[in-house]
Amino acid sequence: MHRRTVALALVAAAVPALLTACSTEQKQAPASTSLPSAASMPAAPSPSAPTTKVAPSAAPRQAFEVTTRTLALRRGADRPLPTSVWAPRGDGPFPLILFSHGLGGRPSDYRAILAAWARAGFVVAAPAYPHTSGGVAEFNVLDVINQPADASYVITQVIGELGGLVDRGRIGAAGHSAGGITTIGLFSGNRDERLRAGVVLAGRQVLPAPFAGPEAPMLFVHGRKDPTVAYADGRAAFDAVRWPKAFLSVTGGGHVVTGRAAEVVTTTTADFLRWSLYGDDAARARLANDATRGKLATFQDRLG
Repeated sequence: MHRRTVALALVAAAVPALLTACSTEQKQAPASTSLPSAASMPAAPSPSAPTTKVAPSAAPRQAFEVTTRTLALRRGADRPLPTSVWAPRGDGPFPLILFSHGLGGRPSDYRAILAAWARAGFVVAAPAYPHTSGGVAEFNVLDVINQPADASYVITQVIGELGGLVDRGRIGAAGHSAGGITTIGLFSGNRDERLRAGVVLAGRQVLPAPFAGPEAPMLFVHGRKDPTVAYADGRAAFDAVRWPKAFLSVTGGGHVVTGRAAEVVTTTTADFLRWSLYGDDAARARLANDATRGKLATFQDRLG
Protein backbone atom coordinates (compact mmCIF):
# COMPACT_ATOMS: atom_id res chain seq x y z
CA MET A 1 0.00 0.00 0.00
CA HIS A 2 1.22 3.49 -0.82
CA ARG A 3 2.84 5.18 2.18
CA ARG A 4 0.48 8.18 2.04
CA THR A 5 -2.55 5.86 2.02
CA VAL A 6 -1.22 4.06 5.08
CA ALA A 7 -0.62 7.35 6.84
CA LEU A 8 -4.12 8.60 6.04
CA ALA A 9 -5.61 5.38 7.39
CA LEU A 10 -3.65 5.74 10.62
CA VAL A 11 -4.70 9.34 11.07
CA ALA A 12 -8.33 8.51 10.28
CA ALA A 13 -8.29 5.87 13.00
CA ALA A 14 -6.55 8.04 15.55
CA VAL A 15 -7.85 11.57 15.46
CA PRO A 16 -11.68 11.57 15.35
CA ALA A 17 -11.80 10.79 19.07
CA LEU A 18 -9.80 13.95 19.72
CA LEU A 19 -12.38 16.27 18.18
CA THR A 20 -14.91 16.79 20.96
CA ALA A 21 -12.44 17.12 23.79
CA CYS A 22 -10.03 19.35 21.89
CA SER A 23 -12.74 21.75 20.81
CA THR A 24 -14.23 22.07 24.28
CA GLU A 25 -11.42 21.59 26.78
CA GLN A 26 -8.92 23.87 25.03
CA LYS A 27 -11.21 26.84 25.57
CA GLN A 28 -10.19 26.72 29.23
CA ALA A 29 -7.31 29.16 29.50
CA PRO A 30 -4.24 27.61 31.13
CA ALA A 31 -3.35 28.88 34.57
CA SER A 32 -0.91 31.74 34.89
CA THR A 33 2.59 30.57 35.53
CA SER A 34 5.84 31.65 37.07
CA LEU A 35 9.42 31.37 35.88
CA PRO A 36 12.48 30.32 37.86
CA SER A 37 13.88 33.16 39.92
CA ALA A 38 16.56 35.35 38.39
CA ALA A 39 18.95 34.31 41.12
CA SER A 40 18.79 30.69 39.94
CA MET A 41 19.58 31.54 36.31
CA PRO A 42 23.05 31.92 34.79
CA ALA A 43 24.45 35.01 33.15
CA ALA A 44 23.11 36.60 29.97
CA PRO A 45 24.18 35.18 26.57
CA SER A 46 27.46 36.07 24.98
CA PRO A 47 27.12 37.26 21.35
CA SER A 48 30.01 35.02 20.38
CA ALA A 49 28.54 31.82 21.88
CA PRO A 50 28.35 29.00 19.31
CA THR A 51 24.90 27.89 18.16
CA THR A 52 25.60 24.19 17.71
CA LYS A 53 26.56 23.35 21.27
CA VAL A 54 25.97 26.35 23.45
CA ALA A 55 27.61 26.91 26.81
CA PRO A 56 25.55 27.03 30.01
CA SER A 57 26.20 30.77 30.25
CA ALA A 58 24.26 31.31 26.99
CA ALA A 59 20.88 31.27 28.79
CA PRO A 60 19.46 34.69 29.73
CA ARG A 61 19.22 35.56 33.39
CA GLN A 62 16.19 37.86 33.28
CA ALA A 63 12.54 37.33 32.46
CA PHE A 64 11.68 39.40 29.37
CA GLU A 65 8.76 41.61 28.52
CA VAL A 66 6.81 39.99 25.70
CA THR A 67 5.68 41.46 22.39
CA THR A 68 2.99 39.91 20.20
CA ARG A 69 2.24 40.09 16.49
CA THR A 70 0.46 38.12 13.78
CA LEU A 71 2.13 37.15 10.51
CA ALA A 72 -0.18 36.66 7.51
CA LEU A 73 1.49 33.55 6.11
CA ARG A 74 0.17 31.27 3.39
CA ARG A 75 1.58 28.04 1.90
CA GLY A 76 0.37 27.94 -1.65
CA ALA A 77 -2.99 29.31 -2.76
CA ASP A 78 -5.19 27.26 -0.45
CA ARG A 79 -3.33 26.96 2.87
CA PRO A 80 -3.56 30.18 4.90
CA LEU A 81 -1.42 29.99 8.03
CA PRO A 82 -1.96 33.12 10.13
CA THR A 83 0.77 32.82 12.73
CA SER A 84 0.72 34.34 16.20
CA VAL A 85 4.16 35.25 17.51
CA TRP A 86 5.17 35.81 21.12
CA ALA A 87 8.69 37.23 21.37
CA PRO A 88 11.00 38.57 24.08
CA ARG A 89 11.50 42.31 23.95
CA GLY A 90 15.22 42.39 23.24
CA ASP A 91 17.86 42.32 20.55
CA GLY A 92 18.23 38.55 20.30
CA PRO A 93 18.96 36.29 18.67
CA PHE A 94 16.59 33.99 20.56
CA PRO A 95 15.77 30.31 19.97
CA LEU A 96 12.57 29.67 18.01
CA ILE A 97 9.78 27.30 19.07
CA LEU A 98 7.12 26.29 16.54
CA PHE A 99 3.91 25.46 18.43
CA SER A 100 1.00 23.44 16.99
CA HIS A 101 -2.52 23.63 18.44
CA GLY A 102 -4.99 20.77 18.89
CA LEU A 103 -8.13 20.04 16.86
CA GLY A 104 -10.59 22.91 17.09
CA GLY A 105 -8.07 25.01 18.96
CA ARG A 106 -6.46 28.36 18.31
CA PRO A 107 -3.01 29.66 19.23
CA SER A 108 -4.63 32.08 21.68
CA ASP A 109 -5.98 29.13 23.70
CA TYR A 110 -2.38 28.48 24.76
CA ARG A 111 -1.32 32.07 25.39
CA ALA A 112 -0.39 31.48 29.04
CA ILE A 113 2.25 28.82 28.41
CA LEU A 114 3.48 30.36 25.14
CA ALA A 115 3.92 33.78 26.72
CA ALA A 116 5.77 32.15 29.62
CA TRP A 117 8.21 30.55 27.16
CA ALA A 118 8.70 33.96 25.52
CA ARG A 119 9.41 35.53 28.92
CA ALA A 120 12.05 32.84 29.42
CA GLY A 121 13.85 33.91 26.23
CA PHE A 122 12.21 32.16 23.26
CA VAL A 123 10.45 33.36 20.15
CA VAL A 124 7.26 31.30 19.88
CA ALA A 125 5.43 31.02 16.54
CA ALA A 126 2.01 29.35 16.53
CA PRO A 127 0.17 28.95 13.22
CA ALA A 128 -3.59 28.45 12.98
CA TYR A 129 -3.85 25.47 10.66
CA PRO A 130 -6.24 25.87 7.69
CA HIS A 131 -8.53 22.88 8.31
CA THR A 132 -8.17 21.98 12.01
CA SER A 133 -8.25 25.30 13.89
CA GLY A 134 -11.32 26.72 15.56
CA GLY A 135 -13.81 28.52 13.31
CA VAL A 136 -12.48 27.37 9.94
CA ALA A 137 -15.04 26.95 7.16
CA GLU A 138 -13.86 23.50 6.04
CA PHE A 139 -12.88 21.47 9.10
CA ASN A 140 -11.11 18.21 8.21
CA VAL A 141 -9.38 16.07 10.83
CA LEU A 142 -7.45 14.18 8.15
CA ASP A 143 -5.64 17.39 7.24
CA VAL A 144 -3.40 16.75 10.26
CA ILE A 145 -1.25 14.74 7.86
CA ASN A 146 -0.38 17.96 5.99
CA GLN A 147 0.48 19.98 9.08
CA PRO A 148 4.15 18.96 9.52
CA ALA A 149 4.85 20.47 6.08
CA ASP A 150 2.89 23.57 7.11
CA ALA A 151 4.94 23.82 10.30
CA SER A 152 8.25 23.56 8.45
CA TYR A 153 7.08 26.26 6.04
CA VAL A 154 6.16 28.53 8.96
CA ILE A 155 9.61 28.04 10.52
CA THR A 156 11.24 29.15 7.27
CA GLN A 157 8.97 32.16 6.90
CA VAL A 158 9.32 33.28 10.53
CA ILE A 159 13.11 33.18 10.20
CA GLY A 160 12.84 35.35 7.10
CA GLU A 161 10.33 37.78 8.63
CA LEU A 162 12.04 38.23 12.00
CA GLY A 163 15.64 38.18 10.78
CA GLY A 164 18.22 38.59 13.52
CA LEU A 165 15.66 38.12 16.29
CA VAL A 166 15.74 34.35 15.65
CA ASP A 167 18.74 32.10 16.19
CA ARG A 168 18.64 29.73 13.20
CA GLY A 169 20.77 27.17 15.03
CA ARG A 170 18.38 26.80 17.97
CA ILE A 171 14.95 25.69 16.80
CA GLY A 172 12.46 23.45 18.56
CA ALA A 173 8.89 22.27 18.05
CA ALA A 174 6.06 21.69 20.50
CA GLY A 175 2.37 20.86 20.25
CA HIS A 176 -0.73 19.69 22.09
CA SER A 177 -3.01 16.77 21.19
CA ALA A 178 -3.30 16.72 17.36
CA GLY A 179 -0.57 19.35 17.54
CA GLY A 180 1.47 16.71 19.36
CA ILE A 181 0.87 14.40 16.40
CA THR A 182 2.05 17.23 14.16
CA THR A 183 5.15 17.70 16.31
CA ILE A 184 6.03 14.01 16.15
CA GLY A 185 5.53 14.25 12.39
CA LEU A 186 8.18 16.96 12.23
CA PHE A 187 10.67 14.48 13.71
CA SER A 188 9.55 11.58 11.47
CA GLY A 189 9.51 10.68 7.79
CA ASN A 190 10.41 13.92 6.01
CA ARG A 191 12.24 15.09 9.12
CA ASP A 192 12.89 18.81 9.56
CA GLU A 193 16.57 18.56 10.41
CA ARG A 194 16.69 22.12 11.73
CA LEU A 195 14.91 20.97 14.88
CA ARG A 196 17.06 20.52 17.98
CA ALA A 197 14.36 19.65 20.57
CA GLY A 198 10.70 18.70 20.86
CA VAL A 199 7.90 18.90 23.44
CA VAL A 200 4.80 16.69 22.97
CA LEU A 201 1.79 17.57 25.15
CA ALA A 202 -0.92 14.88 25.26
CA GLY A 203 0.17 13.55 21.88
CA ARG A 204 0.56 10.18 20.25
CA GLN A 205 2.34 8.57 17.34
CA VAL A 206 0.20 7.78 14.28
CA LEU A 207 2.54 8.27 11.32
CA PRO A 208 5.02 5.66 10.07
CA ALA A 209 8.78 5.89 10.62
CA PRO A 210 8.73 7.92 13.85
CA PHE A 211 11.74 9.82 15.14
CA ALA A 212 14.04 9.67 12.14
CA GLY A 213 17.18 11.61 11.33
CA PRO A 214 19.58 13.30 13.74
CA GLU A 215 18.75 12.91 17.41
CA ALA A 216 17.02 15.67 19.35
CA PRO A 217 16.01 15.61 23.03
CA MET A 218 12.26 15.06 23.49
CA LEU A 219 9.98 15.84 26.44
CA PHE A 220 6.56 14.18 26.67
CA VAL A 221 3.84 15.51 28.98
CA HIS A 222 0.68 13.50 29.59
CA GLY A 223 -2.15 13.43 32.11
CA ARG A 224 -2.74 10.02 33.64
CA LYS A 225 -6.51 10.63 33.46
CA ASP A 226 -6.57 11.86 29.86
CA PRO A 227 -9.90 10.63 28.37
CA THR A 228 -9.02 11.74 24.84
CA VAL A 229 -5.52 10.50 24.10
CA ALA A 230 -4.85 7.50 26.30
CA TYR A 231 -1.92 7.78 28.67
CA ALA A 232 -0.65 4.47 27.25
CA ASP A 233 -0.49 6.03 23.78
CA GLY A 234 1.69 8.84 25.09
CA ARG A 235 3.96 6.30 26.75
CA ALA A 236 4.18 4.29 23.52
CA ALA A 237 5.40 7.38 21.66
CA PHE A 238 7.97 7.99 24.39
CA ASP A 239 9.13 4.37 24.19
CA ALA A 240 9.66 4.72 20.42
CA VAL A 241 12.26 7.47 20.91
CA ARG A 242 15.90 6.34 20.85
CA TRP A 243 17.25 9.80 21.65
CA PRO A 244 17.61 11.60 24.99
CA LYS A 245 14.10 11.89 26.40
CA ALA A 246 11.98 12.58 29.46
CA PHE A 247 8.37 12.00 30.49
CA LEU A 248 6.27 14.18 32.80
CA SER A 249 3.23 12.28 34.10
CA VAL A 250 0.60 14.57 35.61
CA THR A 251 -1.09 12.43 38.24
CA GLY A 252 -4.54 14.03 38.19
CA GLY A 253 -4.24 15.56 34.74
CA GLY A 254 -6.75 15.20 31.94
CA HIS A 255 -6.36 16.12 28.29
CA VAL A 256 -5.84 19.74 29.30
CA VAL A 257 -3.88 20.31 32.49
CA THR A 258 -5.13 23.19 34.64
CA GLY A 259 -4.52 24.85 37.99
CA ARG A 260 -1.34 24.24 39.95
CA ALA A 261 -0.43 21.32 37.71
CA ALA A 262 -0.38 23.70 34.72
CA GLU A 263 2.25 25.74 36.55
CA VAL A 264 4.35 22.59 36.95
CA VAL A 265 4.01 21.83 33.23
CA THR A 266 4.98 25.36 32.24
CA THR A 267 8.01 25.54 34.51
CA THR A 268 9.20 22.05 33.56
CA THR A 269 8.86 22.66 29.82
CA ALA A 270 10.68 25.99 30.18
CA ASP A 271 13.51 24.20 32.04
CA PHE A 272 13.70 21.57 29.29
CA LEU A 273 13.76 24.14 26.50
CA ARG A 274 16.38 26.25 28.25
CA TRP A 275 18.59 23.18 28.62
CA SER A 276 18.03 21.72 25.13
CA LEU A 277 18.15 24.99 23.14
CA TYR A 278 20.38 27.22 25.29
CA GLY A 279 22.62 24.57 26.89
CA ASP A 280 21.52 25.78 30.34
CA ASP A 281 22.96 23.24 32.77
CA ALA A 282 21.28 24.97 35.71
CA ALA A 283 17.89 24.39 34.09
CA ARG A 284 18.83 20.74 33.54
CA ALA A 285 19.65 20.45 37.23
CA ARG A 286 16.26 21.97 38.18
CA LEU A 287 14.18 19.66 35.99
CA ALA A 288 13.41 16.85 38.42
CA ASN A 289 12.63 19.16 41.34
CA ASP A 290 10.44 21.47 39.30
CA ALA A 291 8.62 18.54 37.68
CA THR A 292 7.70 16.97 41.02
CA ARG A 293 6.99 20.17 42.97
CA GLY A 294 3.83 19.77 45.03
CA LYS A 295 3.72 16.04 44.22
CA LEU A 296 1.37 16.76 41.33
CA ALA A 297 3.42 14.84 38.76
CA THR A 298 6.15 12.26 38.40
CA PHE A 299 9.17 12.53 36.15
CA GLN A 300 11.20 9.98 34.20
CA ASP A 301 14.52 11.21 32.90
CA ARG A 302 16.64 9.57 30.20
CA LEU A 303 18.34 12.73 29.07
CA GLY A 304 21.83 11.43 29.81
